[in-house]
Amino acid sequence: MAKVRSNVIVRGLSGAFGEQIVLRHMRDGSTVVAKMPDFSKRKFSTRQKEHQSRFQQAVAYAKAARGNPIYAEIAAGTLKNAYNVALSDWCNPPVIHTIERSEGYIRIWASDNVMVTKVQLTILDQEGNVVEKGEGVRGEGDLWEYASRAQGQVMAEAWDLAGNRVSLVVE
Repeated sequence: MAKVRSNVIVRGLSGAFGEQIVLRHMRDGSTVVAKMPDFSKRKFSTRQKEHQSRFQQAVAYAKAARGNPIYAEIAAGTLKNAYNVALSDWCNPPVIHTIERSEGYIRIWASDNVMVTKVQLTILDQEGNVVEKGEGVRGEGDLWEYASRAQGQVMAEAWDLAGNRVSLVVE
């Protein structure tokens, strides 16, 4: 693979050339020259096919969501575009780091590569019955708070902009 920065012959060119090389114009203005890939003899495993299917879903989401101003704002000033950010968001679910109880509050630290859009808490008794359920309120940074004095097991769920959901249960 070669990277061309300023060459009058290949400036602005992209695509296949003679079924031997591929030219790709990058956002930083450079042109990448690489050997044409050959996939004619490749056999995909079941897991590879499943991964390709999930990636096709990610691509469909990213195409539909690239007009979202949040993705555009995150991409501004980088070599990424809103499509790349949306694709990354779909592929990376949020993470719940910790859940802590304090005087009348439950605090949840949850993060995502783009943003956590919602945190929901469910408090369960010893038999697994729902005692209380509600949404957390965003605090500073990755902190979410939920006012509750109810005792029991706490299940927190966090969602991101792409609709990914993750949950964590603590006693």
